Amino acid sequence: MQDSYTITPIARIRTPFADKFGIPRQSGLVEELRATIVFEEPFRNADALRGLEEYSHLWLIWQFSTVVAAGADGEHWRPTVRPPRLGGNTRMGVFATRSPFRPNALGLSCVKLLGVQPHTPDGPVIQVAGADLLDGTPIYDIKPYLPYVDAHPEARSGFAGRVEAHALTVHDPENRLAALDPETRAGLVGVLENDPRPGYQHDPGRVYGLRFAGYEVKFTVDGGDATVLSVNKE
Repeated sequence: MQDSYTITPIARIRTPFADKFGIPRQSGLVEELRATIVFEEPFRNADALRGLEEYSHLWLIWQFSTVVAAGADGEHWRPTVRPPRLGGNTRMGVFATRSPFRPNALGLSCVKLLGVQPHTPDGPVIQVAGADLLDGTPIYDIKPYLPYVDAHPEARSGFAGRVEAHALTVHDPENRLAALDPETRAGLVGVLENDPRPGYQHDPGRVYGLRFAGYEVKFTVDGGDATVLSVNKE
């Protein structure tokens, strides 16, 4: 029996995120976010998507493309990580977290299927909502979400469920967001409402910069309020 083999990306995803900062901590938290899955050759075959439109959600298996994994030989292996959501000081077992710093830098996301376009200049593409992926992230597999086996409402969420959510109210006193089209604006507001800061940053005077959909957005956070300072085209 073969112990390992090489896997090849079947697609890459196009999202508004040019940097890791601002990407939601989990998929589905900001459903306003839109993304497009574009297949690589030789996987640009519309037949491979036949029947997909009958599902409402999909699983994406992908790679943390900006993270170097420890690898099977255990080099740089660390059994614990420090989740930013816990303040960056508490160590947890890597397999009890969704940290990108893991033996194999693989991610798993559940996204909402918006539509399948079998014939575009890029070949067949899939439109999804709620993705938590960096632009250009390689995708290794796509599987349908099956609620009768994948949904477990009674499941426990461990320490992740005990961490307080930081929902923010977004203020735009100078109407800077008017420069964005409605879809981009809705996605950006959802990201800001979800509080993109690490759990250990609480300085109300700090100005944060977020690259989103070709714009650089500056904002501050004071208590439960996020204030947009500027929105400039990159």
